[in-house]
Amino acid sequence: MYQSLHFSQLSLRIGLAVVFLWFGVNKFIQPQYWVDAWMPQWAQHVAQAIGMSGTNVVFLIGIFEVLVAVSLVTGFFSRAFALAAIVFLCIVLVASGLNEIVVRDIGLIAGLVALVIWPQRRYS
Repeated sequence: MYQSLHFSQLSLRIGLAVVFLWFGVNKFIQPQYWVDAWMPQWAQHVAQAIGMSGTNVVFLIGIFEVLVAVSLVTGFFSRAFALAAIVFLCIVLVASGLNEIVVRDIGLIAGLVALVIWPQRRYS
């Protein structure tokens, strides 16, 4: 039974990691696209008010997403990063409203919740 749980969790972690890595790396490749297409104007104004550009915010988000991916692949601090990613995606959901990105994010949140509540393996 533990073998099946292990491989199920591993496949879920890798699948989620691919998504986070893809979007995280893409933020470094096309930062201006993310600012122009997906960053709300009010968020850009808040960034400017604290002395950051929208591009810098996108880079920070990209770093966070890559760290989530690395954590999920390696299994190090995966629950903590899964929980942080849930909070991040909930903020994106509230900030963006309902659109095609949020629909994807709801699925990601469900997978991340599964990882957070996944049973711990107990050695006896």
